[in-house]
Amino acid sequence: MSHVATVERRDGVLDTISDFFVTHSKLLTFVLLLPPLLWIGIVYVGSLFALLLQSFYSLDDFSGLVVREFTLSTYAQLLEASSLQIILRSVLMAAFVTLACAVIGFPVAYYAARYARGWTKALFYLAVMMPLWSAYLVKIYAWKLILAKEGILTWLAETVHLLWLLNAILAVPVIGGPSLSFSYIGTFLVFVYVWIPYMILPTQAALERVPVNYLEASADLGADPRQTFWTVIFPLALPGVIAGSIFTFSLTLGDYIVPTIVGNSRPMIGQAVYTLQGTAGDIPLAAAFTVVPMAIMGVYLYVAKRMGAFDVL
Repeated sequence: MSHVATVERRDGVLDTISDFFVTHSKLLTFVLLLPPLLWIGIVYVGSLFALLLQSFYSLDDFSGLVVREFTLSTYAQLLEASSLQIILRSVLMAAFVTLACAVIGFPVAYYAARYARGWTKALFYLAVMMPLWSAYLVKIYAWKLILAKEGILTWLAETVHLLWLLNAILAVPVIGGPSLSFSYIGTFLVFVYVWIPYMILPTQAALERVPVNYLEASADLGADPRQTFWTVIFPLALPGVIAGSIFTFSLTLGDYIVPTIVGNSRPMIGQAVYTLQGTAGDIPLAAAFTVVPMAIMGVYLYVAKRMGAFDVL
């Protein structure tokens, strides 16, 4: 009897709590959202605030210790020629990678949205998503072997008697190098391969939302396929392209693994932050460098939102 009474009492308490939350739905929502909000507020926002605070400190050149006094001298170092080159190099690489992903990914996304049906659409999703299933470092090191001087691309170029063309490309100043695996060209190729799925999927989602009757109306009004593309399809798909560019641009801008493994000795922002907070121990300057992509992406996201990119995310 005591066991039955205990069970009934427990059920009664649970029913009371359930009835209370049913009549106070807003309180229930708050209780459910509290854990993730605390996580975001303390771990994410808190770490960003600590990072921003560190960027206003400075490093004592004599002792190598962080001087915890408010100063803008650390941000002034970002205006030096060497720092500006790192920032410009990173932004240009992110911009070119984003542009290449858009140019390559748009036809793929268009085919998937307009023509792929049944098993072909399943094959499309499998082909796009499969590169994301393998380990990130494994993919990068695989590309390093592919692009190496003794790699398969060099062998292929030699087999088809185009080694002269490959050497001519590698001889181009700035973007060239001793091999594809030690050049900006190689870094660019790996970035495009790694991030292009993030461009294809939002673009495909945007293209699927383009009503077919819009295309039929354009044809009925006498527009040829080229005019239909530029006046109907592309404007309506542009938010999807911009949504994809948010991923490709931001991920390229802050990445340090790809330029470290497949790249040359000229660092990008991610490498600079890694070196400054690790080897150099200059936490304030590393934090200031980290604020740069955050500020760039803040402006980028504002423009993307104004252009409706978030509607297809």
